[in-house]
Amino acid sequence: MDKKNTYFVDIDGTIFIYRKFETYETSEAQVIKSTKQYLQQVNDEGHMIILTTARPEYLREHTEQELTKNGVPYHKLIMQIERGPRYLINDMDPKKPGDRAIAINVKRDEGI
Repeated sequence: MDKKNTYFVDIDGTIFIYRKFETYETSEAQVIKSTKQYLQQVNDEGHMIILTTARPEYLREHTEQELTKNGVPYHKLIMQIERGPRYLINDMDPKKPGDRAIAINVKRDEGI
């Protein structure tokens, strides 16, 4: 059985061109094509995509509409996380070599 991966992906500056919170409802989201294509490939391979954002919870419906309108695939959406650095912590299986927690930092608005 082939195990699938889980991808935790930030929204603003990674999937959409970065905008300030106060402009979300009055400006159009601009999808970063390379990230969208990457997420589509990951999704097509059967991996899980969990989107994370510091956007406040009251913007959930608006955020979901933007993602749908732009065809961004995802399985879960976690709202209102902190704006500071994000840490992914996972255990390592002593019987299987390789990292079990991987971080990828991308330059804002440049995509994957």
